[in-house]
Amino acid sequence: MNGVTGRMGTRQHLIRSMVSIINDGGVKVGDDLVIMPDPVLVGRNEDKLKALCQEHQIKKYTTSLEEALTLPGYDVYFDAQITGRRFESVKKAIEAGKHIYCEKPTGTTLQEAIDLYHIAKRKGIKHGVVQDKLWLPGMLKLQDLIDSGFFGDILSIRGEFGYWVFEGHTVPPNRPSWNYRKEEGGGIIMDMLCHWRYVLDNIFGKVKSLSCLGAIHIKERIDENGKAYRCTADDSAYATFELEGDIIAHFNSSWDVRVRRDDLLVLQVDGTKGTAVAGLRDCYTQSYEETPVPVWNPDIPQPIDFFDQWTKFKPEEGYENAFKVQWKMFLEHIVCDTPFKWDLLEGAKGVQLAELGLESWEKRCWMDVKPLV
Repeated sequence: MNGVTGRMGTRQHLIRSMVSIINDGGVKVGDDLVIMPDPVLVGRNEDKLKALCQEHQIKKYTTSLEEALTLPGYDVYFDAQITGRRFESVKKAIEAGKHIYCEKPTGTTLQEAIDLYHIAKRKGIKHGVVQDKLWLPGMLKLQDLIDSGFFGDILSIRGEFGYWVFEGHTVPPNRPSWNYRKEEGGGIIMDMLCHWRYVLDNIFGKVKSLSCLGAIHIKERIDENGKAYRCTADDSAYATFELEGDIIAHFNSSWDVRVRRDDLLVLQVDGTKGTAVAGLRDCYTQSYEETPVPVWNPDIPQPIDFFDQWTKFKPEEGYENAFKVQWKMFLEHIVCDTPFKWDLLEGAKGVQLAELGLESWEKRCWMDVKPLV
């Protein structure tokens, strides 16, 4: 596991996924078969690696990727490093014959992402890419509503994502500085459009085209060493997508927005028979029959409480951590050869959409999304 000393790598992949799976007694895949992970932590900071191992009873760590790739009995390489280090490290792991599971984006460019897919295919190894939002409770509930026919014909999706990331002048920054440096692979378009690609493709319909406007709203931030730096990567993105089935999706993604909504990510899905609003966990519905008839009159206080017109969908359902769910599926895929469609090609599709978003911003025009292979 390479890169798990970072914020998301530690919290989601190590503690809430791998350590949790081990504490559960592994992944049971049959009456007499259990998959029990035995991770080796890889990174550049030996003190952080040692501390994580001691805290979570992990036996092995190393600061040498080359050493890790030669250890016998370790068949899977996982990568959660910053994007700029991913291509070379994953390529080395593939060439060493390791199966691959990695974070997105799978490359700093579409060419890198496609190259990894073809290298892995030629090597004959198994490969997967983290697409965690598909297993968020809110997204699973939306999928249930679609499967039941609740929406009728889906007309549009409105997505709002983001929160305020402090610049560092008075309050310490709450995201790493590389996120705001284009030369280090930063930028919210490259980050979030990879997510929106798999969410849209898998839940609502294939993306056909997009228009995207990016922005660098905050021009200067403070880095981890307390030094001011000029931001060169977009911190906000305003994108519209055309999907199969004449569905329109619009996503606002920003690290410069204060939250006054149900959650950090909220999707509103409007259909001919009903609407649903889903966050990371909760989902609220309003059917055609429950839809109020408002009257426009700005001269009096609004007589309708629009928040009171909604029904909470599946409020008592229990769900596991989304990263953990996909980890368990990938481990079962490795051991039992069960289907796993979220591979390096799917990861490349996310990079493709992000690159098209950047090109759309530069050219100020719509871009068509063409098949990769």
